[in-house]
Amino acid sequence: MGAATIVACAIFGAISGTCSSAVACIGGIMIPRLEKLGYPRYDSVALVGCASVLGQLIPPSVPMILYAWVTQQSVAACFLATVIPGILTTFLMCVVNWFEVKKIETVRVEPQVPFTQKIQLIGRATKRGIWSLLMPVIILGGIYGGITTPTESAAIAVFYGILVGFLVHRELTPKVLGRALVDSSTTTGVCVLMLFFVSILAKVYTMQRIPQQLADFMMTISENKMVLLLLVNVFLLIIGMLMDDFSGTMLSAPLLLPLMVAIGVHPVHFAAIMGTNLGLGNVTPPCAPILYLAGRIGGASIDEYFKPALKFMIFAQVPVILLTTYIPGLSMWLPRLVMGVQ
Repeated sequence: MGAATIVACAIFGAISGTCSSAVACIGGIMIPRLEKLGYPRYDSVALVGCASVLGQLIPPSVPMILYAWVTQQSVAACFLATVIPGILTTFLMCVVNWFEVKKIETVRVEPQVPFTQKIQLIGRATKRGIWSLLMPVIILGGIYGGITTPTESAAIAVFYGILVGFLVHRELTPKVLGRALVDSSTTTGVCVLMLFFVSILAKVYTMQRIPQQLADFMMTISENKMVLLLLVNVFLLIIGMLMDDFSGTMLSAPLLLPLMVAIGVHPVHFAAIMGTNLGLGNVTPPCAPILYLAGRIGGASIDEYFKPALKFMIFAQVPVILLTTYIPGLSMWLPRLVMGVQ
């Protein structure tokens, strides 16, 4: 069930594109379910909080859209850059969960369901959820099929979601839709203002030669590419610890990209490096907005769930960050295969 929770966070990330949505939705459903099966509540909170980071690695990802906009890269290529790191993170989290569950004596397994009954349950669940699961297919299929632009896919997905909410699930009401439109307009307005001022900040960076000065400063520390990449990872992790992934992306991308290009890192590869690092920052104190949100939803205190969360960070997220940083093929293979990125 813990592995199913991790995979559910990854799938929900493909629907929502954000960590906070994944932890709010999946956490509210799965934390009580995991506790019922014998998982300590703090372990469930740590599991959901760390797994929700997959929401910004599995496309479509809002931080990748912002990165692509700020750095003038292909949105579709940036989406593809984080797919393999996202799958690797999912797998390693499932492995960590497997080892942790072996230590928890209270975890129990429900009675084995006969194969025919299991197929029926899967069939009914698929029938109920198929319309929602088609959302990422519509978005990504339209983009990679060359049928729609990312903006057009987003508009189609919104229209599709409204139809499914009203006609299929019948849980969407005019009042809820109105509130969602107001909230979305507010969020969009905030993002537009942030992008406006980040654009000004990027111009100031360029005019004052701050990226070049940063590059020169780091080159004085070391000219070794491996060392410089490690320093950039530390810098991004600190940024992620102090601010949310949106702000961190918009602040760091124009500042660090010139340095990355100077040492031979492809901008699309850097998108994956930034995505994995800021994802870890989202669950790393002192800020850790996603981890604290999971604790609030699960009703556990930070001193209880931080230790199990730390295991997911060290043994699942940190290895993926290092692999993504030092093996460009993990993030560049799909963009080259699908988009022809050089």
